[in-house]
This record gives sequence, C-alpha cells and structure tokens, in this order.
Amino acid sequence: MKKSMLIIGAAVLMLTNLCEFHPKLFAQAGSSTVPFLLISPDARTSGMGEAGTAIADDINAIYWNPAGLGFLDYFPKKNPFDEDEELRPFRQVALSFSPWLPQFNADLFYSYGTIGQYFDFLQGTVAFNFIFMNLGEFNRTSETGQSLGKFISNEYALGLSYGTIIASDLSIGAQLRYIQSNLTPTLAGQQDAGNGNSVSFDVGLLWKPQNLPLIQDRVSLGFNLKNIGPKITYIHESDPLPTTLNLGLAVTVVKDEYNDLKIAGNFSKLLVRRDQYGVDPLPKSLITGWKNPGASWSFGTEYWYNQIIAIRAGYFTEPSRVGGRQYWNFGVGVKYNIFHVDFSFINTIEANHPLANTMRISFLIDWR
Repeated sequence: MKKSMLIIGAAVLMLTNLCEFHPKLFAQAGSSTVPFLLISPDARTSGMGEAGTAIADDINAIYWNPAGLGFLDYFPKKNPFDEDEELRPFRQVALSFSPWLPQFNADLFYSYGTIGQYFDFLQGTVAFNFIFMNLGEFNRTSETGQSLGKFISNEYALGLSYGTIIASDLSIGAQLRYIQSNLTPTLAGQQDAGNGNSVSFDVGLLWKPQNLPLIQDRVSLGFNLKNIGPKITYIHESDPLPTTLNLGLAVTVVKDEYNDLKIAGNFSKLLVRRDQYGVDPLPKSLITGWKNPGASWSFGTEYWYNQIIAIRAGYFTEPSRVGGRQYWNFGVGVKYNIFHVDFSFINTIEANHPLANTMRISFLIDWR
C-alpha cells in the first residue's frame, strides 16, 4: 500500500467517518487535529453545559482547570468540633465512559480516568490522567481493492498535572500531556504514515475572592489555556493541536445546611489560525487566532440537597460560523459516603444531530 493510500485512510478516519455525516460535528476543532482533547470527560460538568473552568473543585480539575487542584489539600473533618481528629490529605480517583456518536452505531467510545493526591512536602496536589478515544474498526484494502484485513483506530493522551496555592484566594496549575494518534496501521518498510504524536501543556489560574463584601466565598473566576504544543505530523502533513482559551465565572447562590445552588458560565475560544498560506505557528496563533469568527458559550447550574442528591442543567451554544452546535445538557448525581456517581444527557436543538442522545456516566471515589 502506497503512502498516498495511507493519507487517504487517515483523512477518511478523521473526516469522513466523523464528519461526513454532519459537517458541524468537529467544526470547533478549526482545522486542528486530535479533537478528542476537546471532549468533556466527566458527567458532572457535562450536565452543567460544560461550564467547568471556574468550578474545578474535584479531581476532574485536571481537565477543566488544573489550578483547581491547588485548593484540594485536605478533606474536611467528619466532626468539625473534634480537635483530635487528624486531617486526611485529599486523594480522589475518577472514571468516566461515554459511547460516542451513538446514532452512527460505529462502536466509537470515549474513556477517561484520573487519580490525584495532595502532598504536603510539595505544597500542592499532583494528578495523573488517561484519555482514550476508540475510533472503531475498519477494513484495510490494497489499491486493487483486495482486502488486507481489519484494523482498529484510536487516539489517547497521558497527562501529569500539579496545582498549588500562591495566595490565600488564588491558585495556579499546569499540566504536561503526551498525545498519540493511531489512525492507520504501519506496513513493513513504511514510515508511520497514519500515526503521529506530540506533547502539549495547559496552564490555569483560579481566583476565589475571600475579602470582598457580599461575595466572600461565593464567587470564583477561572482561566485556562489548553493544548499548547507543536503540531502533529502524518508523513509530510502537519496539523496544529486545538489550542483553546477558557474563561469562567461561578457563583454560589444559596448555601446552607441542606441546600447548595451554583450557577456557572464559560467562554471558550479556539486559538488556531489557518488561511490560504498555511497555519500560524505558536505563539503567533495566540494572537492571530482572535481573527477567527465567533466563540462558544456555555451556562449551567447545579443544585445539591443535603450533599446526597444533585440535579443539573446547562446550555451550550456557538455561532454557525464556527460549527453552530447548540444543545441542552441535563444531569443527576448521587453521593454516598466516599462514592459519587454522575450521569448526563445531551438534548440537541437540531434534529438528527450526531451528538443527540449522547450519555456519560462517571464514578468518583474519595480515597480517604
């Protein structure tokens, strides 16, 4: 099989199989590669419309805003009046799974796992995560149409993150990530035509003002710049990573012994610039990417009763010039002792949208 055939195979996997059915599906990737890095991993935040940049208050902060890890130092005491009770360092494990694009029945699925712990000698929380995107099984054929067997296409990423407090109400965090894209198999005597890899990093800030009147411990502001790194190359063709700026605001409206109500908003802008002359390199694209039209917005709310049962709702929207995705998100959550279970569901505005009926389920354990 010639290299040109492998290029076609890679294009078919990335574009035809994922986008031909609906050209808006990965428009948010803006001609970038590895769009699986933009998929919301956990059911909790997905149920809130994916407005997680300013919340980031559990181990899934490694995705939404690594600065959130800085505030995760110790579990609260079971009895706040017991002076002899020892504080336990924060440690959580999270797992998520989602059948992706269920309407296509293409055996696509998205899996995500993360684990993290606070270390006193580091004065911060360290977390590790793994993302795996299965793109399905495909037939490999020769130029004459002869069947050469089947292969499975997939992409994955490994991330290591650290967050710490730099002021009583301000934290900073970063993540280093390895990315592997396996689109087509490599034949004997050929280069990795359908395979590519890269590295990237994220950087975030989270501010929870404590000394401002009226909003003390009720407002948080988040900043996260994601997927900063070199392009991925398939033979001689290179595509940029989906570098994205996220800004978020979260407000705790009600919080008492039994009730906890939050609302959140998120602004997201893809900073990839491509024109007839090619793709702008980093860091230039961090400036020129603002020339791209539009951005995505998301809004969500979460209500907890007695920290046992949660209901969530959210809305995601973007202009038609950058994909036109619009959908409602709904979710529920249950917490029992150290166990958390969350579920979310996407209800698209447009009929027969590829994301319609997408469900996520997540598990989280407080590893005390």
